Amino acid sequence: MIYHIISKEAWMIARENRLYEPPSLQTDGFIHCSTEEQVSGVANTFYTGRTDLFVLGIQEDQVEAEIVYEDLYEMNQLYPHIYGGLNLNAVQKMYRFEPDEEGVFAFQPSAELEYSG
Repeated sequence: MIYHIISKEAWMIARENRLYEPPSLQTDGFIHCSTEEQVSGVANTFYTGRTDLFVLGIQEDQVEAEIVYEDLYEMNQLYPHIYGGLNLNAVQKMYRFEPDEEGVFAFQPSAELEYSG
């Protein structure tokens, strides 16, 4: 399973369109994703102060677009990237993702929400 951090607004648009195509598809050519171990670090680097986030749990073998694990930013870590729109039937889990009282994100897959694609 790979994971993607998404805002509530972006998720609502994706559900309406039945396909998730974030701006990164145009700017970077892919959807940024993470492994379970990488989610908290990504959130604490790029989403400080946000309280409107969810994490999507994506079943890799159900994603129709190509997934490539790569280290594009020389961080010595391979990150999964989806090269195309995300078909929502690949989303198997959804997690509410809020920082703690000090503003720090800690991803806990046990906080799963009910979701049926």
